[in-house]
Amino acid sequence: MKIHPTAIIDPKAELHESVEVGPYSIIEGDVQIGEGSWIESCVRIYSGTRMGKFNKIHHTAVIGGPPQDMSFKPETKTYTIIGDNNTFREGFTLHRATKEGKATTIGNKNYFMGQAHIAHDCVFGDENIIVLNGQVAGHCHIGNHVFISGLVGLHQFCSVGDYSMLAACSKIPRDVPPYVTIDGNPATVIGLNSIGLKRAGFSPETRNKIKHAYKVIYHSKMNTTQALSALKAENDLSPEVQYIISFIESCERGITDHREI
Repeated sequence: MKIHPTAIIDPKAELHESVEVGPYSIIEGDVQIGEGSWIESCVRIYSGTRMGKFNKIHHTAVIGGPPQDMSFKPETKTYTIIGDNNTFREGFTLHRATKEGKATTIGNKNYFMGQAHIAHDCVFGDENIIVLNGQVAGHCHIGNHVFISGLVGLHQFCSVGDYSMLAACSKIPRDVPPYVTIDGNPATVIGLNSIGLKRAGFSPETRNKIKHAYKVIYHSKMNTTQALSALKAENDLSPEVQYIISFIESCERGITDHREI
């Protein structure tokens, strides 16, 4: 291992032999860091962190810190579980879970920019991006391929569907359905994430089916339950439309409203 002499690593931490640790970083006990991971300077990694392979943690990032929850007891054993190939930039903060044995979970190939924050008990999927100063409150569930722009704030317990785009400075008090772009304070759906879907290789036919589904949901003058029933009655539901239906049916905070632009 390439460990800088000023780094402080608890003997009970388990680091793969290929891990690099920069100056003045601190790694507590009961930490596991996988192959090819790179820890830069002044990084703090707290007890209970489980990190996969080829992660990059930049200067002053804090991983697995105690949750900012007034009811949390320091003796509670909780975890931070991180997959492979994630990047955590300067000043990023990630907190472990609040309840005994539970974990804040990060998937694979996510990119978290500087000063972004992910609070306790959140669950992230794969290949998401959070831009500078994006803030995610506790217990949020983020899908896959989500783009969270700078200065976005998500209310606790919100869910965000796959391939959605959250515009800069948006306030997110409700669940964000998949494949859409939202903007505003409070945020509203302003259309499909068309550019993101094209870049991801969604065919024109699939994009049209997604667009049709949201026309039924937002423009048919039916309530949400009626709109979902109408979609289910159609014979050619794509997997994407089925995902939209199941996501909305499972929403606990209600879905973000739509506005015309």
